[in-house]
Formats: sequence, structure tokens, C-alpha cells
Amino acid sequence: MKKKYQGVVVPLVTPLTEGYQLDRAAVEKMIANLQASNAMPFVLGTTGESSSLPTSLKKAYVLEAVRLKSADTILYAGISSNCLEESVEFANYCFDVGVDAVAATLPSYYALSESQMKQYFEQLADQLNGPLIIYNIFATTRMSIPLPIVDELSFHPNIVGIKDSERSTERLHEALALWANRPDFSHFMGWAARSADALLRGSDGLVPSTGNLLPAIYRDMLKAVQEGDEDKAYGYQSQSDVFGHLYQAGRTLGESLWALKVLMQEYNLCGTTMMPPLQALSTSEETDLKIALAELVEKEEIQL
Repeated sequence: MKKKYQGVVVPLVTPLTEGYQLDRAAVEKMIANLQASNAMPFVLGTTGESSSLPTSLKKAYVLEAVRLKSADTILYAGISSNCLEESVEFANYCFDVGVDAVAATLPSYYALSESQMKQYFEQLADQLNGPLIIYNIFATTRMSIPLPIVDELSFHPNIVGIKDSERSTERLHEALALWANRPDFSHFMGWAARSADALLRGSDGLVPSTGNLLPAIYRDMLKAVQEGDEDKAYGYQSQSDVFGHLYQAGRTLGESLWALKVLMQEYNLCGTTMMPPLQALSTSEETDLKIALAELVEKEEIQL
């Protein structure tokens, strides 16, 4: 069963000039990198520093991504905000200019009860002019949307899937038991370390930040799963793990995003400017990262 929303969806970094404007030339290179591996772009997610960006920059990024969209591309955009009205307005702007689906986390300033979580997504979805993906990410919101709540929301006509980044194997298995065979609701795995497991158990797609650098790993993993080759799928998982470890290990989430941009700069995809409050780390750390990347690419025999 091939669902409308599936496959490899890469949560793109937001490439910035030194003056904190959108680096349009970099957007073009990044999207071309995805297109070469049949991966779909997801702009303005966690990896895209979305909570730190002004609306003008967000709109510029969406317009650029729409301009570069090929006919067979499904373009996703993040609309998360602590203000419901802002999320609705931005989502409908996205739909108006050509985005295919939007994703939203919970507002994260106040701790919410289960009933507030459910009502929030209902109020949001009711006002949207297109499809919404629920984005569950405990690492930033400090809340977990219970699966029974997601399941109730999954029958809303505008809610078409979930991107789940929570690090729980038990939750993953329970989610796939609920939705793997639901033709109208998609499950996207946002926990890169369990990508192969998720796909082999029936998840519809992956949202891996490492796909900014190496989207082909995930394209090939998905193909191996479709062909029933578990060993090959786990081989690609191991490549995903070593490259993810390279920029994530020992760093906060924000620091890892800078490190990812450093790796991308090595392949002329984008620069390393971060939007405050996130900042670059030291020059020596940048040098160490670049050396480690070169060694890893050689060891893994990756074609970039």
C-alpha cells in the first residue's frame, strides 16, 4: 500500500548569509542534492531553526522552496508557533503559495493536559486549507502526545499523519500497530537511530537530519526494505548512525545543527551561520569536524 505521504523527507537546515538573510543560492544547491536522491524537502522544522526565524525569512524560504519544486515533489513546511493564530495564518500562506502539507508541534510554553493537546490540534486543523502532520518531539516541547490522542486526531479530515521523534521503541511498535495499515494516515519516523526498524515494521517514511548531507543513504535503505533485504537495510542504518554520531555526539541539539552546517559547507551546500540564540562553536572544533568527516567518507567509501 503506497500512501500519498511517504518516503524520505529531509528536514532542511536554514542556510543563512552572514547578515542573517536567506542564502538563496544555498537553498538551490540543497534542494538539488535532495532531488538527486528522490528525497522530499521539509523546510522550517527543528533542524531548520524555525523557532528562531522571523516570519519574513520563513516566507522567503517557503517561496524559494516552492520555486524549486519539481512536479513529482511533495513539499512540507513547519508552522509551529506558541500562537494558534500565527500558525493558522502561516499555514494558509504556505498552502496559498504551493506547499503541499504542513507540520506542527505542540505549543511549548505551557505544560498541556491531554485534553488541551487534542483540542489544540483540532482547533488548528479546523482552520487549515490543507493537510496537517502532527509533529511529536519531546526533546523541544518537553511533552509527549499520547498515542490514543493522536489516534483520535487521525480521523480529522485535515490530519494526515504523524512525524514522531520520540525515542521510545515501545511507542514506535504501538504506533505502527495502529497505523501501518491505515491508507489515510501516515507514520514518519523522526528518530534516525531506529529508521530501518521503523521501515521494516511498516512505517511510511523517514525524516532524517543527516539527509541534508547524505540523502542517498535513506533512499537506499528504503529500497532495501522494499526489496525485503533486511541485512542491506541495517547496513545503511549503520552508515546513518556513524554520520549522525559525527555531528551529534556530545553536543546539544542546537550545537549539532551548527556542526551539521559545517559538514554541509565541506560539500559546498551552505555556510555555517546560525540564527541567534544559536551560535558557532570554536574554529578548532570546526577543523576537527572537517577532518573527521573526510576520514569517515573514506572509510565508509561514500560517494558524495
